[in-house]
Amino acid sequence: MSYQAYLDALETKTGRTPQQLLDEAAERGFGPQTKAGEVVAWLAETYGVGRGHAMAFHGVLKNGPVAPEKHVGTTGSHRDESAVLRLDGIAAR
Repeated sequence: MSYQAYLDALETKTGRTPQQLLDEAAERGFGPQTKAGEVVAWLAETYGVGRGHAMAFHGVLKNGPVAPEKHVGTTGSHRDESAVLRLDGIAAR
């Protein structure tokens, strides 16, 4: 599953766009230095999100809206079409 697909599935599961979740994370004091376990626990407790989706979100929280370059333009199951991830939600596309 690509990073973008993880974010899209996260939106479907939570009803919130990735940007809205980033805003909520910031309100909670989470930022690039926040440990992954804290983010995983918050998303699991609040939204019932699994570890894989939470870790993808943590990657965006930590590194910004950038897909790992090793997957961009490849043919594997983790491929992303663009290095820039969409955070504005599925409906905005």
